[in-house]
Formats: sequence, C-alpha cells, structure tokens
Amino acid sequence: MLESSGYTKLRVKMILTTLAFSLIPLFILGYTIYRQFEISHTSKILQNLNHITENKRRTLDLFMNERISQLTAIAYTHKLSYFLEPETFERVFTLLQARSKYYIDLGIIDQNGDHVVYTGPYQNIRTANYKNEEWFHQVQAKGIYISDVFLGRRNYPHFIIAVMRRDGDKSWILRATIDSDIFDSLVQSDQLGAGGDAFLINAENVLQSKPRFGPKLLGKMDLGAVPRFPGVRSEMIVMDGKKYLFGLAWLENKNWLLAIRDDPTEELMPLTHTRYWVWGILAGGLLLITAGTVLTSTTIIGQLVRSEREKASLNASLTQSSKMASLGKMAAGVAHEVNNPLAIIKEKAGWMRDLLTEEDIKASPNFKEFEDAITKIEYHVTRAKDVTHRLLGFARRMDPIQEDININEVLSQTVTFLENEARYRAIEISTSFEKNLPFVASDSAQLQQVFLNIIDNAIDAIGKDGSIRIRTRATHDPEEVVITIADTGPGISKEKLDKIFDPFFTTKKVGEGTGLGLTISFSIIQKLGGRINVESQEGQGATFIINLPLRKA
Repeated sequence: MLESSGYTKLRVKMILTTLAFSLIPLFILGYTIYRQFEISHTSKILQNLNHITENKRRTLDLFMNERISQLTAIAYTHKLSYFLEPETFERVFTLLQARSKYYIDLGIIDQNGDHVVYTGPYQNIRTANYKNEEWFHQVQAKGIYISDVFLGRRNYPHFIIAVMRRDGDKSWILRATIDSDIFDSLVQSDQLGAGGDAFLINAENVLQSKPRFGPKLLGKMDLGAVPRFPGVRSEMIVMDGKKYLFGLAWLENKNWLLAIRDDPTEELMPLTHTRYWVWGILAGGLLLITAGTVLTSTTIIGQLVRSEREKASLNASLTQSSKMASLGKMAAGVAHEVNNPLAIIKEKAGWMRDLLTEEDIKASPNFKEFEDAITKIEYHVTRAKDVTHRLLGFARRMDPIQEDININEVLSQTVTFLENEARYRAIEISTSFEKNLPFVASDSAQLQQVFLNIIDNAIDAIGKDGSIRIRTRATHDPEEVVITIADTGPGISKEKLDKIFDPFFTTKKVGEGTGLGLTISFSIIQKLGGRINVESQEGQGATFIINLPLRKA
C-alpha cells in the first residue's frame, strides 16, 4: 500500500514537473505573440482613426475658411451702395449658390442692427433688427464670427457666418446662413463601419451636427470635460455602458470638437479571432502535452514497478538461496550431533526390550507400561533419525542426474503411491496431461520426491472430501514444461504465503510436520534449473506451479 502510494506520488510529481517545463514556455510564447499582435493591431487601428479624424478636421476647417473667404471677398469688393439694389444682391447670392449649395440665405445688416437688404426664402426676417442679438455684438467686436447651431427666427437648425466691413465711420455686416443638413452630410461622410459615427459638439457638449446614433441635433452628447488641445487625440470613452473608441480634434476657426466614434468590437474583431485561435492552439497543445506526459509517466512508472518487482523477486530468491545454504551447513552439524545420542538411545532401548523377555520382569504388574514406553522411545528415535536423515540429504550438495524424463510418467507413478490414501479420505485425484509432452533433462528420483511431497501435503490439507487436479503443458517462450498441482483445501493466508518455503515453517498441527518438505523441494527444483511458486487465497485452495526447462537438442 505504501509502495503504491509512493509510486502515485512519483507519477504525480513527474506529470506536474513535465507539464510545468512544457506548458510555461508554451503559454509565455503564446502570450508574447498575441500581445505583440495586439499592440501592432491596436496601433494600426489608432493610426487609421487619427488619420481619418485629422483629414475630417482639415476638411471642416477648409469648409469654414472657404465660406469666410467668399464672404470677405464679396464684402470688400464693392461698397454698400452696390448691394442695396435687390437685383444686384440677388445676383450675388445666385453666384454663391452656383458654386456651393451650403447657403440658405444672404443678408446685410447696418451698424444699427437693421436688415437693409436680404435674399432668401425667409421674407419674415427682411425687416428684422439684430442689435440685441449676441452674434451681432460678437461680429462687431471680432470682425468675423461663426455662430453655434441654433433655431432663431427661422425655427430651423442653422448657423451663420458673418463678416463686418468698415467704411469710414460706418460699418455693415454681410451675414450668410449655412444649411445644417448639407453641413451634416459633410461631417458624416467617410464613417467607420456599421457602428461608426461622426459629429460636432461645442464646449458645453451640445451637438452641432446630427449623429447617426444617440441624441438629436442640439441635444447633449456627454463626452466629459475635453480641454482644448492641438492636433488629434484618441481615447476610449464609455457611453451607455459600452466602450467606444473616439478620435477627437478641435476645429481651428470654431470652438467645436470633432468626434469620430468607432466601435472597437468591429475593429478589434480580427484581434478577437486571433485570441480564439491562440487559445485554441494553446488548448490543443495543452491536451497533447498532457496526454503525452501522462502516457509517458504511466509507462515509466509501470516499467519502474515491473523492475522493482523483478528486483524484489530476485532478492527473495537470493535470500531464499542464502537461507538454504546457511540451513545446509547448520543441518549437517545438527544431524551429526544428534545422530550419536540417538544411536545410544536406540541401543539402550534395544537392551531394555531384551530385558523384557526375562520371566521376572514379565511377571511385573507394570510390564505393559514398560513395553509401551520402550515402543514409544523406539518410534520417536526412528522418527528423529528420519529427520536427521532428511537434514543430511538436504545438506549434501548432490549434483542432479541429467536424464531424459517424461514428466507425465513420473507424475503417474507418484499418484499410484498415494491413491489408496486419497481413496480412503474420499479425495479425487484427477490428471490432465498434455499428449506428446516434450522430454526434460532432469533427475526423476528427485522430481518424484518433490511431487510426492506436494501431493501428500495437498491430501493432508484437504483432510476429507475434496479433489486434487494435476495438469501438464509445454510452453515455447520460454521453452519449458509447466506442472500445476491444485487442491480444494483451506488455502494459505497471505501472511503465511511468503514464508511457505522457509525452513521449519509448517501450516500443519504441532507434531505432524517438520517444515522441511517444501524447503527441500524448493532446493531440488532450483538445482534442476527450474522454478516453483505457489498461488493461494484463504478458503479457495492452493496451486503449486513448477516450471522445468526442456531437454536441449
């Protein structure tokens, strides 16, 4: 469990480390490329907006300058007496209209504010007096005046351009009314996109031209306080909860602010698409890198786990071999030390049995107890000698005989030795031998000892009413014969399974086993170049698997 947790932590660390070193540069690169594109694209949009705003401002300034130049030229070409004849003034107005359609009407106002001559559609203002009008005082003070858009006596949005001329101690004003509709078309030309707009506002944020969206002419368009500045400026302004990009420029001849509005969602659409593409590429890269990292880490950890298991198995085998070598040395010493007193005990037990034949001892009331005691001594001495004999056989380094063996025949002979015992206990021994099983180069006597030990243990484990299944088969990779002996006994617990081949370890009751049978079997199979393993779950029987190499050609 701890090992599994450790491998899981290692796997997570490998994945996180690899992802960090892979994804951080990827995200930095993606962000840098996108940021550079964003800066470049935004700069291009601002340059284009500034360019359009500057061109529009120059167009409007040129328009104002042309109107002022036309009116100034007319005013200073002739004296007032020349224009007092209606036909003459009408002809001048006609000439102006022929060159541009911006004018609504034309009039001359004397220094007292009286309309002395007028031509245009609004005859009701022919006799008007303007001495109390703000624009009248402005033009007298400045000489040239351009008004804001207003309704006035015409009750129609317009603005005026007035030029004053002095003749000696007298002065008069040539005033022209500009058609706001035509002027609005000049402002609205060359708009940006479907959501773009262009308009003029005065210092109080009152509209001086009709916008496409928002308030009407003379309504308020609140752009905040925009101080007068030279040239063109771009900035982002929030209107009605939405951000708009504005190009701003003040006109030269009039305190009007030109505002060209651009919808950033339209202009920045390529940037948005680029952002989606960048995120898509990053997401795809993230998935590929993550999948590759997880797959690689899983493969490495799997290989590491397999290597650790192989190492653990090798260490277990080496440990077992070391145990066996140590046990062999110890067994030889113990056997020799024990055999001598056993021989003396057996000799004395024989002498005592000889004494039992004498008449006076036979007449003893304890004769039967003496005889039973001597029998038990002889039985246990014999049993102890068998154990020491096994120990000596285990300790000897006997080279196995190499002969061609038919494993099926060896198993069949072994089963015959135990058939009566199995039948007595109602245990069925079934075999499933592969036909034409290849021969193995091994020692039949030692193999029979191993098979006999395992089958006998299976019978003892089952007790009564069970079955033992013996199967043989050949494999080609590697080339070997596999023998499986499975029983329906109580099985072996996981704690005991790792110790099953240890010396003196037994699952039998006290006095019924020495714990050397499987240890010796393990040693024999190893000497024969094979492998022996056991698989078992408690309550589901046990299966011993023996692998023996095939006879070499």
